[in-house]
Amino acid sequence: QVQFVESGGGLVQPGGSLRLSCAASGSTFSLYAMGWYRQAPGKERELVARFTSGGSTVYADSVKGRFTISGDNAKNAVYLQMNSLKPEDTAVYYCNDLQGIVKGYWGQGTQVTVSS
Repeated sequence: QVQFVESGGGLVQPGGSLRLSCAASGSTFSLYAMGWYRQAPGKERELVARFTSGGSTVYADSVKGRFTISGDNAKNAVYLQMNSLKPEDTAVYYCNDLQGIVKGYWGQGTQVTVSS
């Protein structure tokens, strides 16, 4: 199985920005199978952004216009640029592909905390 390692999280003030990175190891992944998910305390894990076939992207309504997913297939990496961060964005962020989600294979994630 492909393993995903997330990084780039941290503490940021509201309105600030962070760039998350996801590095895959084990085998080359398909960029368009990748997505970012997050889970806040007491809440279920939710989709943040993902690629679709044909190079399209899908975003949660709550992050549209603020977050941008991108990637480098040659580097087996996917990124999430997060701008205009809000306290409600506070969560552990994970990257994964569909097979990983189905199998329950999640990485450690990276903590994003948006607070004054």
